[in-house]
Amino acid sequence: MGTQKIFGVGLNKTGTTSLKLALEALGYRHLGRKPRLFKFWKQGKFDEIFEWIEDYQSFEDWPWPLMVPELLERYPDALFILTRRGNGTKWVESLKRHSEKTNPDQNPRLHIFGHPYPHGFEEEHLSFYEAHLKKVRAAFQGRRSQFIELCWEEGDGWEELCGFLGKKVPKRDFPHANQSRLADADPEFLYENQRRIQKQLKNLKEI
Repeated sequence: MGTQKIFGVGLNKTGTTSLKLALEALGYRHLGRKPRLFKFWKQGKFDEIFEWIEDYQSFEDWPWPLMVPELLERYPDALFILTRRGNGTKWVESLKRHSEKTNPDQNPRLHIFGHPYPHGFEEEHLSFYEAHLKKVRAAFQGRRSQFIELCWEEGDGWEELCGFLGKKVPKRDFPHANQSRLADADPEFLYENQRRIQKQLKNLKEI
């Protein structure tokens, strides 16, 4: 299978961008989110996804958190990094803010979480988040050398990541990234997302 692979399998808004920047800083040939690969996942075209994997060393964002069993079967010696938030409520609130600024017509939330927006379905999203953590942890029972769980909010950083990967700690600050600022969003995206969110909440009240 060539070079050992490193998969970030935390859900989005768990510090995956920070993980991406850290892995790139450590010199890995990294593949971030690719809408094409998420489309392959929806279609069950795993062979096409595996072809992409061969050209890279590290990965995060969609579709990797959704295919841990398939990745383990294909790459039994790979390393897996589960990023998480300090608690599930923080994740839900971050996801809500993020959903308000992204392109309303190009987002995988409906296919992953079952709803276009988290608003009004906070408990369902919280359950999804907690279930994901449990499933990933269970997948690595007895394989702890291949798995680490990291939370940047709780102080994890270079020491924990580099210790797991067997890398020397860089002489630079850990790249904490925050992409949830609504001020940076396209005003048209903000307007359309708010319109759709209000419609979703209205429909929920009428059920």
